[in-house]
Amino acid sequence: MNPVLKLLLEGGSLTTAQMAQVVNMSEAEVQQHLEQLKKDKIFLGWRPVLDLSREAAAAFAVRAAIEVKVTPERGGGFNHLAERIARFDEVESCYLMSGGFDLLVFVNGSSLQKVAAFVSETLSTIEGVLSMSTHFMLRSYKEGGFLIEQSEAQSTRLNVAP
Repeated sequence: MNPVLKLLLEGGSLTTAQMAQVVNMSEAEVQQHLEQLKKDKIFLGWRPVLDLSREAAAAFAVRAAIEVKVTPERGGGFNHLAERIARFDEVESCYLMSGGFDLLVFVNGSSLQKVAAFVSETLSTIEGVLSMSTHFMLRSYKEGGFLIEQSEAQSTRLNVAP
């Protein structure tokens, strides 16, 4: 496996200088590997891990996971419909799934109303969408492999008196 790709998968928060030191390459060589991975459309970009419970991240504070059942298209199966859904700006991720539904779609928005409007007015009206089940995310405990820290006030239990 490409050593730079392996580092991206296992230690994505490293700088290119740190990657170079770990894989015993020059920083220029690591940069060449990154450029090749981009050219091959394997490395699509860096992604920060955000604690969306913080006020500064309020623009993306409302998130939903939506289970979608669809009718596969002749000649294209699920791909055409999944690609169409994935193009919406509100859609963070879209996955083909096994089990009781076909697609799992993660949606972000600035308010409950905006996410609900996207689901009810846009997603549900797409031809081929049979049914959906929407689950709003209330709190994150771990995001992208990082534990989300709780403040002291959040982590202590309330005193209970008889």
